[in-house]
Amino acid sequence: QLQLVESGGGLVQPGGSLKLSCTASGFTLDYYTIGWFRQAPGKEREGVICISSNDRSTRFADSVKGRFTISRDNAKNTVYLQMNSLKPEDSARYFCAATSTIVGTCYLTHVGYGYWGQGTQVTVSS
Repeated sequence: QLQLVESGGGLVQPGGSLKLSCTASGFTLDYYTIGWFRQAPGKEREGVICISSNDRSTRFADSVKGRFTISRDNAKNTVYLQMNSLKPEDSARYFCAATSTIVGTCYLTHVGYGYWGQGTQVTVSS
């Protein structure tokens, strides 16, 4: 069974940091383009950051520029989202997604990502 599982969410104060993990089972993540998305209550799901299957291309939303980074640990079959200088507006449920049909680049639209995790909640509040 192909599965993505996110972890690492929680409650953090403004200005703090969190590192989210996205671990795959049933397939090897290093052959896939990965995206992180988030959805806050009453809002549409938005793309946050993504990385191409060959790691040569990353994209990020303007709202997280300079604060969020994405990385892989192929040995652990895991992709990470490092979030620094968190703001209350970063509060949302964060999802990772994977696709093998987008090669050499990545997109912050959810279209094309065939595998999704269940998400992990991030709350930024004092």
